[in-house]
Amino acid sequence: MRKIKEVLRLKWSCGLSNRAVAGSCAIAPSTVLEYVRRATRAGLAWPLPEGLSDAELEARLFAPVVASPGQPRPLPQWPTVHQELRRKGVTLFLLWQEYKAVHPEGYQYSQFCERYRRWAGTLEVCLRQEHKAGEKMFVDWAGQTVPVTDPATGQTREAQIFVAVLGASNYTWVEATWTQSLPDWIAAHIHAWEAFGGVAQLVVPDNLKAGVSAPNRYEPDLNPTYLELANHYGTAVLPARVRRPQDKAKVENGVLNVERQLLAPLRHRTFFSLAELNQALRVLLAPYNERPFQKLPGSRRSLFETLDQPALKPLPPARYEFALWKKAQVHIDYHVEVEGHYYSVPYRLVRQQVEVRLTATTVECFHQGQRVASHPRSFQKGRHSSVAEHMPQSHREYLEWTPQRLVRWAGQSGAATAGVADAILTSRPHPLQGYRSCLGLMRLGKLYGADRLEAACARALAIGAASYRSVESILKQGLDRQTMPEKPPPPRPALAHANVRGAQYYGPAPATLANPKEECLC
Repeated sequence: MRKIKEVLRLKWSCGLSNRAVAGSCAIAPSTVLEYVRRATRAGLAWPLPEGLSDAELEARLFAPVVASPGQPRPLPQWPTVHQELRRKGVTLFLLWQEYKAVHPEGYQYSQFCERYRRWAGTLEVCLRQEHKAGEKMFVDWAGQTVPVTDPATGQTREAQIFVAVLGASNYTWVEATWTQSLPDWIAAHIHAWEAFGGVAQLVVPDNLKAGVSAPNRYEPDLNPTYLELANHYGTAVLPARVRRPQDKAKVENGVLNVERQLLAPLRHRTFFSLAELNQALRVLLAPYNERPFQKLPGSRRSLFETLDQPALKPLPPARYEFALWKKAQVHIDYHVEVEGHYYSVPYRLVRQQVEVRLTATTVECFHQGQRVASHPRSFQKGRHSSVAEHMPQSHREYLEWTPQRLVRWAGQSGAATAGVADAILTSRPHPLQGYRSCLGLMRLGKLYGADRLEAACARALAIGAASYRSVESILKQGLDRQTMPEKPPPPRPALAHANVRGAQYYGPAPATLANPKEECLC
């Protein structure tokens, strides 16, 4: 009050301007104007009446607003306000403006917000958080399992229960799987989105190994397959903080309700297959989602149809194909080993690390985010899948040599050269052993010319010496320029005639005497 009195003194007694008074009292000029306006409205002047206490001055300047004793102000429908706040872009200020448009005599904005928060504090804890429509899907595994009996062996196996809850409507999806492994985790997400008919903007999981490879308070490292799933469906993953169940209170409460209202009624039933268990869960899930709320109007299904479902993103055209991601080191032979099979990558990546994406049909290799190789998946252990483009030029040229290609190449010099090359390859136990001889034969063509090589090969074939060394010797000696020796005429066949006696007519040849000078004494 002392400052207000000083403001009035400086203004009315000293005649200072509002800005000067504000500078002297260290307050805003608008505050000076407000104080003077209130004092004038209260009929005060300077000097102030004697005996006016600070309390009386405050009561005259800041008289409380007394509501008219007539009709009470209308209250908004707080459940409707609470439900509308879950819609995207809807704020308390917008709802207050709409309320004032219908009830001009209603509460001002501050009282509107205060009364709403007071009402919201009476709700259950799980409903105090405000989740926008289509914004979040909370996912987790239930702690309780369900035994499934094998009808053939009588052994039981515990089935895991996957629970997904939408934030705005609490609409719930439940599915039984054999394990909590990555393939079941991914498949359960896909089935949940397909059951909802769309995808939420965010997925809030726990820090389980299938979803988060390395938990971290600020930058958790997501599993590559889980991250790829989110990218395929156009959503984002926001893991809850470690040991902070309040970050996913929706699904924590949803798991509790599922255990009490779905799993508990099934405790006396015996299931013989996973499909039978899931069918029983579907039967109980429908009335669970249609059961009315206790403190809010509507049910999970009605809120889902009015809030979440219209705001969900559409499903992609194709379902996500499950893929595993692994890291592999490129061997010196520019191949990576994946499950016992070897796949080639560009030879420039030797001794570097690549990421391998493994699906049921393909194997893709990535380096620094770029795909560098793709192969059909093979389950043959110890075998190789190689692409020629991944090899160095020298390796590629070596593997391109085949016996047929060498013979065709030699045939460019002539038929005799091709004949010598073919004779060299066929004379070896394995054609690879004759490759160097054929390459040496073609080198002779570059040194002596194709014509001389052809002549030398013809001479080599004529004398039965089809080898690299023979052809080289012929060229060095210049024998290819000499006239080829004429072949002796073949012997004429014996004359066939009835009067011609054959050799058999004369009997066997006489035995050769040991000493030619000896005479027969008989």
